[in-house]
Amino acid sequence: MVRILLPIKIADRMAKALQKAGCRETGGILMGEHVAEDVFRVVDITVQQWPGGFASFIRALSGIESALRRFFRRTNCEYKLFNYLGEWHSHPSFALEPSSVDCESMLQIVQDPDVGANFAVLVIVRLDLGHLGVAAFLFFPSGASERAEIVLENGESCD
Repeated sequence: MVRILLPIKIADRMAKALQKAGCRETGGILMGEHVAEDVFRVVDITVQQWPGGFASFIRALSGIESALRRFFRRTNCEYKLFNYLGEWHSHPSFALEPSSVDCESMLQIVQDPDVGANFAVLVIVRLDLGHLGVAAFLFFPSGASERAEIVLENGESCD
């Protein structure tokens, strides 16, 4: 099973974004590091400035290119080690499972020849009594998807 390492500082940024968005969905992109075979660490995220609706989130393209360029410069353009990992968004009123729209969106990303991804990760988060709930899913160009293990940097599993 693929393991996604989520540093506490990134989880805290997500939690603050969720608090700010309230009952509306929010999110952004994940930038990651290939740590070992089937192990990836989230190194940075973007947080969209304006949240979505009660039951929807559409990531805006504005700001994504510049965030990725800064990330690649910071990581010396070592694309095999550091790259776009996927997307994240919240489900404040729903389960930590991808909706059919989420699945369609992720498949569009991994099947886009301009993206050239072998896979993409979708991290879904929500706050439950101040605790950040997190789930991760992998999507492949073949149309297949599977759950990934997500682990807080301190070793605590979020599943």
